[in-house]
Amino acid sequence: MEEGDSPSIENRINNRTLSPVSPDFKSFMTTGWGKEDAKVVPMESSRFTPRRLDSLGRRFPGDRIVIPAGTPKVRNNDCDYAFRPDTTFAYYTGLGEDLEPGAVLVLNPVAPGSPDAEAGKTHVTELFVHPRADQGTEDYYRSSQYGEYWVGPRAGIDELETMTGIETHDIAQLSDALSKDVGTEQGAVRLRVVREADAQVTNLVQSIRRSHGFGDPDDNQELDGKLHEFSAEARMLKDAYEVSEMRKAIAATKDGFDRMLTRLPQVRDTPRSERKLEGAFNAVAREEGNDVGYDTIVASGSNAPILHWMRNTGEVSSGDLLLIDAGVEVTSLYTADITRTFPVSGRFTPLQRRLYETVLNAQQAGFDAAKPGATYSSIHHAVMRVLAEALHEWGILRVSVDEALSPEGQQHRRWHACGCAHHLGLDVHDCAQARYESYQEAPITPGMIFTIEPGLYFKDNDMLVPPEYRGIGIRIEDDVLMTKTGPEWLSSDIPKHVDEVEQWMTQQASKN
Repeated sequence: MEEGDSPSIENRINNRTLSPVSPDFKSFMTTGWGKEDAKVVPMESSRFTPRRLDSLGRRFPGDRIVIPAGTPKVRNNDCDYAFRPDTTFAYYTGLGEDLEPGAVLVLNPVAPGSPDAEAGKTHVTELFVHPRADQGTEDYYRSSQYGEYWVGPRAGIDELETMTGIETHDIAQLSDALSKDVGTEQGAVRLRVVREADAQVTNLVQSIRRSHGFGDPDDNQELDGKLHEFSAEARMLKDAYEVSEMRKAIAATKDGFDRMLTRLPQVRDTPRSERKLEGAFNAVAREEGNDVGYDTIVASGSNAPILHWMRNTGEVSSGDLLLIDAGVEVTSLYTADITRTFPVSGRFTPLQRRLYETVLNAQQAGFDAAKPGATYSSIHHAVMRVLAEALHEWGILRVSVDEALSPEGQQHRRWHACGCAHHLGLDVHDCAQARYESYQEAPITPGMIFTIEPGLYFKDNDMLVPPEYRGIGIRIEDDVLMTKTGPEWLSSDIPKHVDEVEQWMTQQASKN
């Protein structure tokens, strides 16, 4: 092992690699098992991935495209984090949950003049996976990553081909498949890889490049970056399947908020009650989906102005405002992203109500600005004007609104320094590898799903605001689908108006 290398999961000392190795034990463990009745059907996503793959191939004709799923990441010693496939792999295969660690999707360019080329294809797609380590193999009890003695039944080569509709092969064939016809001469194949997904696959691609005349493999970084960039921009427009999955994620997230509000009266004014509410939401995420889409934020009182407070060790105290930012990731890996701010006692005080309704008005202004053809900047400026005007009216913003909103000013951003909208989908901050001009400055078009999430954040030690404002944080965040006729609140079933929020809290508290 080279200095600095880390041991693979199979080489780390753990209780799963210390199984007996005698021939008698091997024979005993691989015989005497009944047939498994596996029912495998095509996934719903398999009706939508061919169009995605066709678009990807047409963008990079003649290139071999390599998209790894990634591998499990170590949490500590022989324990891994739950596997989640790389987002680009999930998008182009439709495989969610923990399917399929170590797999690699490959788009092979078709030869000019071949029947596939005559049929209009640019690429033939193949999926390379680890075969099943079932009861007929030694890996059944020896492999901690794939052995079904440890991890349960897995989809194998035939099953995954049925599920995805993609021709599927043994991962052992990957190296030869990637090397075929690679070169710098006219008509030879060039490789592109999503290099961040799996270091071993990236190293393999780099080795093939080096041995086939491409010189310094790092010179291909821009080549690979264009692949990642294109796949991110492709995800900006959601198809009907993706919109349906997002609706499921939002509905499950509503159930998670319901459960937190039901639990709130029991945990209020108790130690680490933020974490008790987090546990209630996260349980729903596991019951109804794959997991949470991101670490749940449960921030009470002076923790609420901390934008990414995820420690959740504080006490949810009567009289405080409680900011909760949470989303369920469904089994297809699409996630919601919702924030609500609640009065812990069940009723907003006059000051809390005034601040809350200002944020709500800012969100509505952003929604009104989000017409087809508008940009994220349009949403941002609409939101910021409402917030700046309110801060000026309260005497907190001590320059004019126009000065604050100018590029040279921006003083109001002290109390809202973050963005107020982003793409949403397979990643909570989806499409992040896209070009700036394709994201922030590009027209919002039908099929895009995004958030609108204004807030006001007054730190408890902010001497520029009155004492009664200090330690208050408010954010209201909803998920929006752009349609041909304008934006649609996808999360409209989750209450957010003052009277509705108070009524919602009362209803859920009565379920104790």
